[in-house]
Amino acid sequence: MILFGFIVNPFAGLGGAVGLKGSDGVAEEAIARGAVPKANDRARLALEILVPYRDKCRFITCAGDMGEHLLQALGFDFDLVPHKAAVPSTAEDTLTAAGQMMEARADLLIFAGGDGTARDICQVIGEKIPVLGIPAGVKIHSGVYGVTPAASGEVLRQLLEGGLVDIREAEVRDLEEEAFRQNLVRARHFGDMRVPQVGHFVQAVKQGGVESEEMVLADIAAQVVRDMEDDVLYLIGSGKTTQSIMDELMLENTLLGVDAVFNRDLIGQDLAETDIWDLLQKHTSCVAVVSIMGGQGHVFGRGNQQFSPRILRHLGKDNLRIISTKTKITGLNGRPLIIDSGDPDLDREWGGTLEIITGYDDALVYPLA
Repeated sequence: MILFGFIVNPFAGLGGAVGLKGSDGVAEEAIARGAVPKANDRARLALEILVPYRDKCRFITCAGDMGEHLLQALGFDFDLVPHKAAVPSTAEDTLTAAGQMMEARADLLIFAGGDGTARDICQVIGEKIPVLGIPAGVKIHSGVYGVTPAASGEVLRQLLEGGLVDIREAEVRDLEEEAFRQNLVRARHFGDMRVPQVGHFVQAVKQGGVESEEMVLADIAAQVVRDMEDDVLYLIGSGKTTQSIMDELMLENTLLGVDAVFNRDLIGQDLAETDIWDLLQKHTSCVAVVSIMGGQGHVFGRGNQQFSPRILRHLGKDNLRIISTKTKITGLNGRPLIIDSGDPDLDREWGGTLEIITGYDDALVYPLA
């Protein structure tokens, strides 16, 4: 019988769909903007895989939305930690609960959250017991998470089945706040934890910094701008790669947000999911231009939750323009691209291949898991 510790950060990812780029300290603002907590839904996608193995595991968890409600709904056997979390819960509750789960000799600590949650867990657990994250944050740089919630569940399933599951050190990273204020994406290393890994189910560490391939990015931007059509709405996603398009258009860019361009004019900046939806109702033709997350291969689900399942279904796969340098693609070492929209049916429907613009009149086809 394996004892799992289980912690959910109920507010993880809350700011993503409303354009806040994170959730730390902005939960109230995100809710005021209409954000709906989805961390427990993300955790459910992982734990549903374990339902047939309920007789092989039990849990120790936190009360309410920090774990109890989901385990109860799925019929798992569990005990609650002595600590009574505040309502709403705080980072201090996560720290205390993690310590109590370690004292209870949990075999492995499972947590749903983002990089802030990983930092809190690392502060208490370090390398003392194995951990596995279920990705529920806005932008995840740490290597302690499954590439998708279902992938985290698959690692746990193989563990319960007695499969050969490696334990390896993985980095906990989070954005440097000072660099972020200067419009730079740079992740700082906060520590290491031990993570069970099977195949490609656990993500690589997000590669930060600026790629030194200015000419390639300029070629990609020239290709995209050349192909822009009149009276078509273009939604330009986040990241340094897409920034090259805005530079080519000589328009202001939101590095970690979504901007709207129509007839080569900027008509919307740092859009929330509802803003995008409103624009889609006003324009008959729309194209989304997004890049690939280096080191991980995510197309959707990391830092661009503004492209919600309803947005993606409205757009359709044919109206995506994926851009990337070949260096970033080869860095995946053959791993497929990933869509982690939060809607498993949509993710499956969009599986297959994607055409990726890699230069001027240069493209390649690559698998999408």
